[in-house]
Amino acid sequence: MGVAYSVGEVDHLYTFFVQWSPDIYNKDNKKQCKARYLIRKNRQNRYLVVEKDKVAAINKLLSNPDNATAKNWEIIKVKDSQRRQSVCSSEDSGVEEPEDQGEDLLPVLSDHSQLLNDHHLENLATHMPARTQGYPWQLVYSTAVHGTSLKTLYRNTACLDNPVLLVIKDMHNKVFGAFCSDPFRVSTHCYGTGETFLYSFSPDFKAYRWSGENSYFARGHIDSLQIGGGGGGFGLWLDADLYRGCSYSCNTFNNQPLSTHQDFIVQDLEVWTMQN
Repeated sequence: MGVAYSVGEVDHLYTFFVQWSPDIYNKDNKKQCKARYLIRKNRQNRYLVVEKDKVAAINKLLSNPDNATAKNWEIIKVKDSQRRQSVCSSEDSGVEEPEDQGEDLLPVLSDHSQLLNDHHLENLATHMPARTQGYPWQLVYSTAVHGTSLKTLYRNTACLDNPVLLVIKDMHNKVFGAFCSDPFRVSTHCYGTGETFLYSFSPDFKAYRWSGENSYFARGHIDSLQIGGGGGGFGLWLDADLYRGCSYSCNTFNNQPLSTHQDFIVQDLEVWTMQN
């Protein structure tokens, strides 16, 4: 998961804790800690996971001005660090990783998102295919940055060989979109795999996975982008200006309309990919 840290540095800090307060942090409970807080070395990507109920006591130790080692470390919450860095896995670090640590980690974003908050990220990440897990999310296209043009979106995704996440916010402030196993492109036929799904936060999160009824996952035209089909409508459709769109029930995903209105006006749109 991203960064690696020095086992020697962690061992040095662990020794410091044992010497100064063995009743708080010792060999007997080292492997029982819960991944809720991190001790982070200042200006470096090195961490040690500790239990929440030990934070106050350890913070007191780190605040001791007489110890040079303590001055180099700070305590931060996992959620405060996850947007900047990912915690190294136990296989890489040699330190046993608690079973519930993954539940707290959100994707690392390369850029600030105008549309996605932590609630959106948490729900979307848990529904992503396993092959996307652990990779940072790169912003490929944004109407706020690149303007409103489907051609520009195609141009920005042309060099990709990774899945993409389409995020839309309409004029009614509803957030919805699609995860596509293949990057968007102009094509004479439909493309994608059963990993593709539609989703909506209107109001609660709902993912609509492949029904198996057809393979109309995605198709790009010069003047429109369509995702899902069959049954008389597209699961999601956007025009050439990324201004007007629609969402209907379709056989590909057996979905409900993704927004409160089947025909909608786009307020903002982003496309993300998952890669190094």
